[in-house]
Amino acid sequence: MYTMSDVCKKVGISYETLRFYCNEGLVPNVKRDKNNYRKFDERNVNWIKGLQCLRKCDMSLNDMKKYMKLCMVGESSITERKQMLAKQKGLLISKIEEINDSVKYIDDKQEYYDGVLAGKIELTSNLIDI
Repeated sequence: MYTMSDVCKKVGISYETLRFYCNEGLVPNVKRDKNNYRKFDERNVNWIKGLQCLRKCDMSLNDMKKYMKLCMVGESSITERKQMLAKQKGLLISKIEEINDSVKYIDDKQEYYDGVLAGKIELTSNLIDI
């Protein structure tokens, strides 16, 4: 069994984040010790790791709660869970494309500036007259 501090160190999240997840009901089935402190088992820790991943995927808090409730239903909700994950994956792929476009823009600008500094390209501007 792990304390909240143990879990934070084990999964790399802040105490406040873990407390927030617990208070929001996102970590079900957590046991309490005689002093009413939360005690986490390996299944809780693995679930928290999954929550972290969903959060990193920009899943909303409400969707995380919905996903958790579906998980608690069992096998009959797998299709709906897969749909939620597929939707989130689609959003991530769109973000990747946006990031790749942004990186290409920066690369192109860097190449342009290198050409200007090397005297191979004439400086132009969309903001000022040159």
